[in-house]
Amino acid sequence: MNTDFSQDASGPAHPFSTLLPDTVIAAVEQLGYFSDGRLLALNSYENRVYQVGIEDGPPLIAKFYRPQRWTDDAILEEHAFTQALANQEIPVVAPLETHGTTLHHFNGFRFAIFPRRGGRAPELQDPDTLNWLGRFLGRIHAVGAIQPFRHRITLDVDTYGRTPVDYLWASNFIPNDLRDAWRRIADLALAGVGRAYERAGDVKLLRVHGDCHGGNVLWTDAGPHFVDFDDTCMAPAMQDLWMLLSGTRAEMTLQLDEVLSGYQDFADFNPRELHLTEALRTLRLLHYSAWLARRWDDPAFPAAFPWFNTQRYWQDRILELREQVALMDEPPLLWR
Repeated sequence: MNTDFSQDASGPAHPFSTLLPDTVIAAVEQLGYFSDGRLLALNSYENRVYQVGIEDGPPLIAKFYRPQRWTDDAILEEHAFTQALANQEIPVVAPLETHGTTLHHFNGFRFAIFPRRGGRAPELQDPDTLNWLGRFLGRIHAVGAIQPFRHRITLDVDTYGRTPVDYLWASNFIPNDLRDAWRRIADLALAGVGRAYERAGDVKLLRVHGDCHGGNVLWTDAGPHFVDFDDTCMAPAMQDLWMLLSGTRAEMTLQLDEVLSGYQDFADFNPRELHLTEALRTLRLLHYSAWLARRWDDPAFPAAFPWFNTQRYWQDRILELREQVALMDEPPLLWR
């Protein structure tokens, strides 16, 4: 997801319109990797990601960053974090260093090269899987707490809440007959997030994955490895934990017990952060709508998300936010 709405204002209408197959292959070959001509586009919307066949070795993954989104310093900070994790033998997929750097430039694009790592989605209903994920997240956060980011955002009510709401309100995406209803419930949701943060108190911010859903964890017989740190940021530890929870309140309580049982083997957890579970979910929902709106001039988005910008979409978002407002005022999940 996009996490910096301020940097795309001057970007091209279609940022990747000139990123052709020949460009991808030429970019990789300038680093000394000679392609066998095989190119496979992988599932990615914010950036463009390709598997590139290599003549004398296994395929590589080339990730081309969306122009005008992150600064070079912010991308390099992401790379340095993943490399610090890899240095501690934490299973993450870090970019390869070539010619003394991990960030490369070609024809106006910035890109990085990664080793290819396969795997399947984790079984998030399995207690052992959740415990295992918790242990590795504890290790990730132990490294993440050592020092702060200097060039990446902090996930909070402003960056993921007020800024997206203000952007959507100023746009023409919300149907006229739903605008007032959406704005009222969005403002109530932001107020609910504010109350949740007040109940949580002064929670610690640290470097986190930022988008730690099941799709960004690849599972093998040897266990998990974490991919796509594109949204890494400063945030409470709970940001990397709540996306592993789903189902009824009772089911999420059991899942949380397993995750935190493993997590606390390597990192402390402040139970007051449990007040943020639904607040962080609410911020993500607001952020997601603005992300789609912000990217709507990219031809990949209308093709992939045809249901966005319809009457039904905004009706569903209003109902969804009403549910979140109620959930944020309920007692937090219990943790044994």
